[in-house]
Amino acid sequence: MITTRRQADGAIVVEIRGILDAATVDPVRSQLLGVLQRDRPRLLVVDMMFVTFMDSSGMRALVAAHGAARDIGARVQLRNLSEFVHRQLRITGLTDLFGVPAVNTGGYRL
Repeated sequence: MITTRRQADGAIVVEIRGILDAATVDPVRSQLLGVLQRDRPRLLVVDMMFVTFMDSSGMRALVAAHGAARDIGARVQLRNLSEFVHRQLRITGLTDLFGVPAVNTGGYRL
């Protein structure tokens, strides 16, 4: 499930719930890229508190959103990472790309 809301500061928050894998990633990728193209926020926050699993296709969707944001002068910020998601990003070297600390202290929150 995906929900989207605009914050008072203009940032758009996309909350993802459940499993983010090859079978479920297409709507997530479409939502992230669509928000960037349509609304052109300066900041896209991806809240992953309720993501229970993420494979490489989920990571590719996040990287695609990062690239699309960069192309329009925006940025993507990941928020509320579970230990599992944080470990996946760390193992693949994507923590630096998203500015996520290398050490997860009980769930990464900004």
